[in-house]
Amino acid sequence: MIKRILPIAMLSAAILANTGCKNEPAFTKLKGIEYKIIKDVPGPTAKAGDIIEFNILAKCDTQVLGDSRRDNGGKPVSMPFQETTESAQFQSVFPMLSAGDSAIVTISCDTMLAMLKKNNPQQQQLPPWLKAGNKVTVYISMVGVKSKADADKETAEKAAKQTQNDDKELQDYFAKNNLKPTKTASGLYYTISKEGTGAAITAGQMVSMNYTGKLLNGTTFDSNLDSAFHHKQAFEFPVGTHQVIPGWDEGVMLLKKGAKATFYVVSSLAYGDRPAGPLVPANSILIFDVEVVDAKAAK
Repeated sequence: MIKRILPIAMLSAAILANTGCKNEPAFTKLKGIEYKIIKDVPGPTAKAGDIIEFNILAKCDTQVLGDSRRDNGGKPVSMPFQETTESAQFQSVFPMLSAGDSAIVTISCDTMLAMLKKNNPQQQQLPPWLKAGNKVTVYISMVGVKSKADADKETAEKAAKQTQNDDKELQDYFAKNNLKPTKTASGLYYTISKEGTGAAITAGQMVSMNYTGKLLNGTTFDSNLDSAFHHKQAFEFPVGTHQVIPGWDEGVMLLKKGAKATFYVVSSLAYGDRPAGPLVPANSILIFDVEVVDAKAAK
């Protein structure tokens, strides 16, 4: 639960409306796909390096292969855009779409099978829907097209505003519970109830930790000390290697072997605007009671 959630590539995303218009345009062939633009809104289209946000629903007959509203927490997929040179890729239509546009792409499974045979002749196991005569239909709606600079600026502004809100919420929590933690430059709050011994932990060391993670409302979402979470062994990781959330990487380096502490982690130093499992909503402030069981040089 405390491990950093890394972004992963997704085929899926969300369904498009407005597909039943009269005088719909014909499908156009392009790089092993057929497509038609259902809604065309004036605006800049996607180019290499832009950050695009889109919803997508992929189906083969009645079987749903990917759906972003189901698979991406109800949010559009966001990713840097690079034009594809491969055939039979729904992404081939992206350079023709601006924010607000929607399109339908169809891809013959015969074409996909031919591509697989060419690129991976040893391929043995295929999904049951990928067979000759079938067709995949992909519904796409383009939510946003932004330059990387504009997208980075918008992300930073949102994060700064969320951090301000988190800090206010924590200040109220501290006042209510008569707590006086120390605040770091990043916005992490912490208290140390047991100092521990030796030198402070540094980046690259391997540490073993006991921990319990809670939300501000008191809900415990993870712990290696509670059998309900099915992992009672100490949690081991190399410090400062981005294998845990930023609040942990920073907080652990404030401690010594044997120390006990509590971290109050604003969402920007935790999972940000992404939910982390069913118990941790997006933009959650997290509280961790931790103990450094061991700290040693990494092998």
